[in-house]
Amino acid sequence: MVGSGRPSEEARPARVVARGLGVRHASRRAWALTGVDLTIEPGERVLLTGASGAGKSTLLWALAGILDPEAAELVGELTVAGVAPPDARGRLGMLAQDPDSQLVMTRAGDDVAFGLENAGLPADRIWPRVDEVLAAVGFGHGRDRPTHALSGGEKQRLVLAGALARRPGLLLLDEPTAQLDPPGAELVRTAVARATADRRATVVVVDHDAGPWLPLVDRVMEVVPGGLVEHPPTWRPPRRAEGLRLPAATDGPVLLTAEAAGFTYRGAAHPALRPTDATLRGGTALAVTGANGRGKSTLALLLAGLREPGTGRVEAGAELAAGVRGGSRAPARWRAGELVTRIGTVFQHPEQQFLTGRLRDELALGPLRSGTGAAAARATAEELLERLGLTPFADANPYTLSGGQQRRLSVATVLATSPRVLVLDEPTFGQDAATWREVVTLLAEQRARGCAVAAVTHDADLVEVLADEVLEL
Repeated sequence: MVGSGRPSEEARPARVVARGLGVRHASRRAWALTGVDLTIEPGERVLLTGASGAGKSTLLWALAGILDPEAAELVGELTVAGVAPPDARGRLGMLAQDPDSQLVMTRAGDDVAFGLENAGLPADRIWPRVDEVLAAVGFGHGRDRPTHALSGGEKQRLVLAGALARRPGLLLLDEPTAQLDPPGAELVRTAVARATADRRATVVVVDHDAGPWLPLVDRVMEVVPGGLVEHPPTWRPPRRAEGLRLPAATDGPVLLTAEAAGFTYRGAAHPALRPTDATLRGGTALAVTGANGRGKSTLALLLAGLREPGTGRVEAGAELAAGVRGGSRAPARWRAGELVTRIGTVFQHPEQQFLTGRLRDELALGPLRSGTGAAAARATAEELLERLGLTPFADANPYTLSGGQQRRLSVATVLATSPRVLVLDEPTFGQDAATWREVVTLLAEQRARGCAVAAVTHDADLVEVLADEVLEL
């Protein structure tokens, strides 16, 4: 959680000034940002846009004063409220792309209270403030909800509540609605607008779903190579799906079924997933939708064979289970080597599935372990790097990528092993229009070759252009 020092009861908006700002990560030859000149007046709301990997999140981290000097080189001038960003942390609130990295307590209310307690806010003011911000962001579980039992979107709302509780002078939001269902995303935007309506906080937001933010911001700045470009008030983001032509679905056999499959996490009072039926057919795509906390990611883990259902069953069809040792139809009981070539999984958090120190090694790893020759594995890796715009980063560490780049890499690692079933949790997270189209095209190509595709998603455009069936939880 960003911020130290006592939060001001009379919040004062911060002025941001950057002159010739450049940032280069220690493991990269190329600069992540160059030539950034920017002045944000106190109380302004600014939306940052730009291509995936353009440096939007890097700029936010620089503003927050949390770039490690040993891991990143900074040049030029950058001040927040007239001082260097590390010296202004007491006036900052930030929501990063990965909410798990900002959760520090085991109960929801304690997590929001943590920053207030550390800042020395009187005890009689802490819990009314906690309740106020939890309600503002639409967190419906109350103070005692265990943080480990929250969905990704619920964690995102909780971290936002913690940032708002400090009444910061500068509020930094990095993809604040990316893991939220549409009503939840609207709730967050409304909460941000309400919390900053008095203009006592300067707001900088990065969100690839730029359109809904336009009525709420004063300016739009696009991060481009060599600096920033300001867009006029009439600017609108490009439509991602317009004119997209995808290969058609095919009619294949049933590859995987869930029958009354449900799951309850240990220690939880309520099931994460109530008994659910689902059918995955070769050559078709199933979109799993629904509000946050309904069990979409849990269902994905069950379908992927990474958890065994607590109730009901998940069963592979005869074609998918052919050759499995012992003849088991339950994917959760298959060996890892049997699973990887049959069911490929993209996790909700892509960094949880990286195993090597270079992108090209990451993409070659799966094919090599499944018996593909070294030359063929390298060729597969290079093709996917090119298709997904990752070739310039082929020798980089996966953990140094932006969130959108990590998502594309995680999708590519699954495609590299050519499984018959793809189970993807938010596969289009963090993508600009061009990379979104390439990811969707790749998935449609897999569907056309007879794969079953199951995508957990809040992306209405993805559902519209790819889904043959929709399962709403």
